[in-house]
Amino acid sequence: MNDKNRSQWDLGRFIETLTYFEVIPFLNWVQQLIQGRPIDDRNIPNGGRNMAVILVAGATGGVGKRVVQRLLEQGYKVRALVRNIDKARSILGNNVDLVVADITKPETLNSVVMANIQAVICCTAVRVQPVEGDTADRAKYYQGVKFYQPEIVGDTPENVEYQGVKNLVEAATKYLPKADEKLIFDFKNPSVELKNIWGALDDVVMGGVSASNIQLVENTALFAGNVSTANSGGFASIRTKNFDPPFNLSGYEGVELRLKGDGKRYKIFLRTESQWDGVGYSYSFDTVADTWINVRVPFTDLTPVFRAKTVKDAPKIDSSKIRSFQLMLSKFEYDNALNPHFSPGNFALQVETVKAYGGVNLPQFVLVSSAGVTRPGRPGINLDEEPPAVRLNDQLGGILTWKLKGEDSLRSSGIPYTIIRPCALTEEAGSKELVFEQGDNIRGKISREDVAELCIQALKQKRASNVTFEVKEGENIVNSTDWQRLFYNLQPG
Repeated sequence: MNDKNRSQWDLGRFIETLTYFEVIPFLNWVQQLIQGRPIDDRNIPNGGRNMAVILVAGATGGVGKRVVQRLLEQGYKVRALVRNIDKARSILGNNVDLVVADITKPETLNSVVMANIQAVICCTAVRVQPVEGDTADRAKYYQGVKFYQPEIVGDTPENVEYQGVKNLVEAATKYLPKADEKLIFDFKNPSVELKNIWGALDDVVMGGVSASNIQLVENTALFAGNVSTANSGGFASIRTKNFDPPFNLSGYEGVELRLKGDGKRYKIFLRTESQWDGVGYSYSFDTVADTWINVRVPFTDLTPVFRAKTVKDAPKIDSSKIRSFQLMLSKFEYDNALNPHFSPGNFALQVETVKAYGGVNLPQFVLVSSAGVTRPGRPGINLDEEPPAVRLNDQLGGILTWKLKGEDSLRSSGIPYTIIRPCALTEEAGSKELVFEQGDNIRGKISREDVAELCIQALKQKRASNVTFEVKEGENIVNSTDWQRLFYNLQPG
């Protein structure tokens, strides 16, 4: 459609734009009232959590169900790997993304189960039930724990603790992003949230008549439309709503876009302020017609601008609080200079992913193992002083031996990992002080509550990457834990 036919300014689209981005709260209030939505339902996107998914295996177990609950409470997107949907719903509730799979059957760990994962927490264990003829020693130690024979046929320690863990590690190797990257927007696997946070922001807000939109097609986000210079206009864009809390990308060098364009020059804007018309940090990039390319945007190369004019005294971007993203096709570059690759008319830009790059290697796979895994058969071990799990390893199907082999499969995978070896697990209340050791000589107990929180905290600590440690609880109750201090002295291995 040419400029002559589109020179009439569209008041309705202007109001729709302001309403979508909640520029005028009263307009948004009226819209919610008409649509019958709760007045406080603003659908504010949460940048503080990761848009990608934490996959939890063993999600209905004693530790796993607590991991799921705490991840959700802390704002993460969670996918629970389960065998039985109905049973899992009764344990985990209705607000959890459940996928049916079995780590002992590698063919079930497919692209649907593993899509868009950023990390894995594995809390699997052999589910067991009592059998007749148990020794008094075993019965005394495992009273109430029901750990005598597999509850499900085929769930031997070898199949679950070793081969199952190995299967999950091999699947994760295929689907996890690079360790120094953070997936921000994945249009290949768009979530409901992702569909609702991007909207068109065109020169209609300044009297122009350009028009664009964003559509999720062919596993991409398609930013397309018609840009016109009529009415002194000349730009079209798509922008996210403000994230609250914002994205914290302070550990990264910049953002990278995987995209296919039409040969035109576009801009990306990152904003750290929540106001509608504030300073944006901009970067211009050229596209190659009908060709997929990766565009890296270093934070150090961003230009602070206000309405296409550079802001000379603006500080460097604070990458710890990225509140919005914007893609734009504009007639102008900066300070009245023209975009050298601009032409009015139709345009199209497809985006597959947006991710942060150049970050520190945080753990991507947390495995809950067990203290004592190296002790069966260790020379010089006095079995009389060992916990029953160590003394009865052979009678229990070599469970600790197979757990160790499962650990080894993770260590050799190349995935940044944390292996947690808790002492005897209890149902007691958590929030106890934690004692970390390495060398597999530790004895004691620890609450499943504290192990669950430890799994989540490990994902945030670079000092937890590629380490194995044992953990037990101390004597004192603590209100908060200095996680960095706890992980600081751990050695890789």
